[in-house]
Amino acid sequence: MSVRTGGVIRPGDTDAELASRAARRIRDYLAAHPGTDPVSIQGELAGDDTLVVPRAATVMLAQILALLASGQGVQIIPDAAELTTQQAAEFLNVSRPYLIGLLEAGEIPYRMVGTHRRVRFEDLREYRRRDDLKHRQAADELTQLSEELGLY
Repeated sequence: MSVRTGGVIRPGDTDAELASRAARRIRDYLAAHPGTDPVSIQGELAGDDTLVVPRAATVMLAQILALLASGQGVQIIPDAAELTTQQAAEFLNVSRPYLIGLLEAGEIPYRMVGTHRRVRFEDLREYRRRDDLKHRQAADELTQLSEELGLY
């Protein structure tokens, strides 16, 4: 089953000042009302209608607005989204042939859709987490070796 890859807002697609003001108001509200309760939002033009939003989604909305205010683009990708090999390679910042090598070596799970490979976003995040951990461990070992040799 394929899942939509999510929404994209490119830099400059929104009013940065409006995004900044909205992010600030949400952050102020969350700071003044700590806890885990959902957030009730009453729109300026909504009349008596109130929108109830989970707190985690409200926090994420504030983060998105802050990024937009700073001129950055934002993309939301569900964990279950299936990406093409090109999209997956771009996410990992590697070449497509290198990614295909990782897939065929069993480093990252994938499935075939006809003749095309599809990679779940969640699996890419897990691979990146494992790879980052491996790099940190190697750096720690080098630091320890340098200290033992008196080079550090």
